[in-house]
Amino acid sequence: MTILDALPFGMGVALAALTGLVLGSFIATLVLRWPAGRSVFGRSQCDGCGRTLGAADLVPLLSAMMARGCCRKCRAAIDPFHWRVELGSMLIGGIALATMPGVSGWLWALFGWMLLPLALLDARHFWLPDRLSAVLAVVGLLLAGPLLGAPLLDRWIGALAGGAALALIAWAYRRARGGDGMGGGDPKLVAAIGCWLGWQALPLMLLLASLGGIVWALLIQRKGDQPLGQRPVPFGVFVCTAAFAAVPLWPLLIAR
Repeated sequence: MTILDALPFGMGVALAALTGLVLGSFIATLVLRWPAGRSVFGRSQCDGCGRTLGAADLVPLLSAMMARGCCRKCRAAIDPFHWRVELGSMLIGGIALATMPGVSGWLWALFGWMLLPLALLDARHFWLPDRLSAVLAVVGLLLAGPLLGAPLLDRWIGALAGGAALALIAWAYRRARGGDGMGGGDPKLVAAIGCWLGWQALPLMLLLASLGGIVWALLIQRKGDQPLGQRPVPFGVFVCTAAFAAVPLWPLLIAR
């Protein structure tokens, strides 16, 4: 039994939620700064007056609540993206440990925290950085065995099969339609997810992602402000969401 397995249930959930809060602050900073070419590790400043933020301004969630969403000096509004990401990251940790206590829950939380910046970058910029997908893949191959009980070989097969399947779909679409129907980062992301889930759970993940994309497309089509065929689809968002959801769903399906 590891230390993580020995933690009391409530303590594990609270610790994971707190860890998610801290990581959420970094994730929000990364998503906002990296596409703009700014250093992710530089000191935080107010977007309104340029004041360097101190420790009291950087407590996840609490600082924004205490300052009522504004800079304490110039009263400029703080981008709510920060606290929303912090809250989402906190929920990832809390839900993971409440659902799957112990090592498996921590691995599921880590999986969610690593998927979160990829989903946000794709949603905001249609960008899935190869470096983040590579880190996701390496961590999955090294650590993810206990998550779903998938052996290393199954996870290698998942990486190769998942990446190849998406790359083949992208190639076929390009040949048939004469244009790109999928970004180059999507096959790499699916390959990295295969390093966590193994090949057996990948069809479930892809089914969930496809269903999410279809629902999104139907909602967008109802708005009618732009033809659906001309609108870029952040498929990475649906892939990341489906991958996180597949972790608790897959054991339920194979248990029947």
